[in-house]
This record gives sequence, structure tokens and C-alpha cells, in this order.
Amino acid sequence: MAKKEMVCTTCGSLVAPQSRTPGSFWVELLLWVCFIVPGVIYTVWRLASVHKACPKCGGKNLVPPDSPVGQKLLRDLASRT
Repeated sequence: MAKKEMVCTTCGSLVAPQSRTPGSFWVELLLWVCFIVPGVIYTVWRLASVHKACPKCGGKNLVPPDSPVGQKLLRDLASRT
């Protein structure tokens, strides 16, 4: 199934959102190797904080293109080009 395109309210792009995981894999690995309890806490935080984001600007605010805000952003984008 193809990803549904969304409109980014930050940059106005029509994009397929990507999942973003905050933090660093290397920090997580270091915490697991050196300190197990902080490693578990950091891993849980990273997994709980996964969000969809715009691949162009990294913005978290995405709206469907058929919503009123999405339609306005798409009209503004079309008028700029």
C-alpha cells in the first residue's frame, strides 16, 4: 500500500511522510553497553517518540491535502510557481 501524501504546514510541500526516531543510535548503543538501566530508559523514550515528519524540512505538522488547511496550502504553493 502506498503512503498517503500529506501537506507540510512548515514548508508547504506535498510529500509522503517518513517515520523519524529522535535521538542517536550510537548513544543508545553506548548506554546499553556501559549502563543497562539508562539504556533501557533511552530505548523506551526513543520508541515512544517516533513520529511522522516531512522528508524535506523535518516538520512534524502534516495535514491531509483534502482538509481546508491543506487545500489552502496547496493553492498558495500553486500560486508561487
